[in-house]
Amino acid sequence: MTGIGGAGTSGMVDWNLAVATATRLVRPGPDVSRDEAREVVAELRRHAKAAEEHVRAFTRMIPEGVEPEDTPVLVVDRAGWVRANVAGFREILRPLLDKMQERRGSTPGGAVLGAVGGKVTGVELGMLLSFLSSRVLGQYETFAPATRDLPAAPGGGGRLLLVAPNIVHVERELGVDPHDFRLWVCLHEETHRTQFTAVPWLRDHLEGEIQSFLDQTEVDPMTVLERLREAAQSLAGGRPEGEEDDGGRSLVELVQTPAQREILARLTAVMSLLEGHADYVMDGVGPQVVPSVREIREKFKERRAKGASRLDMALRKLLGLDAKLRQYRDGERFVRAVVEEVGMDGFNRVWTSPNTLPTKAEIAKPADWVARVHRRAES
Repeated sequence: MTGIGGAGTSGMVDWNLAVATATRLVRPGPDVSRDEAREVVAELRRHAKAAEEHVRAFTRMIPEGVEPEDTPVLVVDRAGWVRANVAGFREILRPLLDKMQERRGSTPGGAVLGAVGGKVTGVELGMLLSFLSSRVLGQYETFAPATRDLPAAPGGGGRLLLVAPNIVHVERELGVDPHDFRLWVCLHEETHRTQFTAVPWLRDHLEGEIQSFLDQTEVDPMTVLERLREAAQSLAGGRPEGEEDDGGRSLVELVQTPAQREILARLTAVMSLLEGHADYVMDGVGPQVVPSVREIREKFKERRAKGASRLDMALRKLLGLDAKLRQYRDGERFVRAVVEEVGMDGFNRVWTSPNTLPTKAEIAKPADWVARVHRRAES
């Protein structure tokens, strides 16, 4: 098996094993003929191109010096989505894993433990990706190194993925017009591509925040194990006596340090903005180009809210995916409120610099963002 961006079996994570595990466990997609599959792929590519112009006209966000082909649109299957995300994980986690590898290499038996641990982690990551691979409709990969099979923008500048089998599965499950639904999905994902191509500093800002978050990660295995033990106790309702309720935090949140929680609050605000903006644009453009947008939106919101099963809901909670759902809702409310107050051009001041991004508190209270950014500028 070809390595993902280098030797896949070295270091703290066996990346090739992660891909192999996820590919083996991934659920089969919906039953489609070869001709139908070709038509779905061709239509998604056409819709992605059309969505580009719709989104730019609605948002008034025009990328400077960036051609569409600089950030390619790739229509992939579930295994292709897995391979792309493993490549992205490897890139963004490299500094942390190198630090952990160095720390482990200095301990007795560290090389042997590293080899075994890397395989265990590879299997666990593969299992997680196999679960997620059937749920993602599309994704703008911000930190995407080019591979032989998966091109990306120069310098790791990104690529847009559309997961064809998942789109077909959901449109059938909802019983909506497939052509309308495919364009509707493309409008959301194209908004993300526009955000990053029209706001050149956004990618570096996010990467800096993520690396600051990772720099705070404990590299002592015993410390990590202790945090995981506390997290497991809390999730199971077995908190040590005298401790207060954690407020329903996910496993992801519970293993963080206080400094990481501060960084996460900023990241949560940014992600709420990006996801809410995409939802707002999708619904704003929709009535002009997607005739059945109201039906699609209502059915999709209902599906998004209730989840597929009790197991699905438990995993969403454990992995923090419920927070993702809140980001769509809270972010869309923020964008809508700001646009109603100061118009689209006034809202677009949010993209001026990192200092004009909303805080987590401002996402909940859009008027505070308007007061801070607009009244300060006018005074």
